[in-house]
Amino acid sequence: MSDIKIIEQKAAFGDAVKIAIVASQFNSLIVDRLYAGAIETLQRNGVEDDAITVVKVPGAFEIPVAVRALLNKNEYDAVVTLGAIIRGETPHFDFIAHECTRGIGQLAITAGVPVIFGVLTVDAVEQAMRRSGAAKGNKGAEAAAAALEMVGVLRKINA
Repeated sequence: MSDIKIIEQKAAFGDAVKIAIVASQFNSLIVDRLYAGAIETLQRNGVEDDAITVVKVPGAFEIPVAVRALLNKNEYDAVVTLGAIIRGETPHFDFIAHECTRGIGQLAITAGVPVIFGVLTVDAVEQAMRRSGAAKGNKGAEAAAAALEMVGVLRKINA
């Protein structure tokens, strides 16, 4: 067992890391809370404000195309996606949630750069509120923390 190499990283990065955030403007009451949690987490871990790029898109469906454009720039160590898709009375929720998830997932696999899924898919506004800053925590903060951890993991793997 002692020959097993465990690779993990949970250290502060300072200005050595550049993070992009793609945030949906739809359901902004929720997404703004996710965004605040993500920014606070990045800052608390030493990421300078000028090392964070924020792109706002109309809705969750548009997140993958903005992520692709950012990845094409080859400037970012990780991309965090933030959004809130809330189930309604029609199947629209299913289509948007599926395509957003599929697009982000494909980019995460092929990019070589961590693309973190911070898009809430919930049945009701109350669930979204709980997941964006109340007792259940802030999923935006968790997404930012995952981005930093993945940057560290990939740096160790590639070292």
